[in-house]
Amino acid sequence: MKLLLDENLSKRLVPFLQADYPQTSQVTLLGLEQASDREIWHYAKENDYVIVTKDSDYQDLSELYGKPPQVILLTLGNSDKARLLKVLIERKDDINLLLLNSDVGCIEIG
Repeated sequence: MKLLLDENLSKRLVPFLQADYPQTSQVTLLGLEQASDREIWHYAKENDYVIVTKDSDYQDLSELYGKPPQVILLTLGNSDKARLLKVLIERKDDINLLLLNSDVGCIEIG
């Protein structure tokens, strides 16, 4: 599973996620920093990404359009990079189970 980190998540997280989530990227690294949520949604769909965001608009898009792509909505508040990494890495198995073995379009991690 490869992740696409939304603009609200630091591109500096990407190298630290590669071992657990190969081919992960961030919207700025892909030249999508000016793209709308819908454009990012379509990019993720076309390129087999799971969107990771703090933006509930992607949850709305998931309800409207279904999957793919799937969405991980982080509701951790103003967390530092270390906490975000820890959550994504330590909960990798749970995330995989939820996204791969169900019809869930969006999961919330808080």
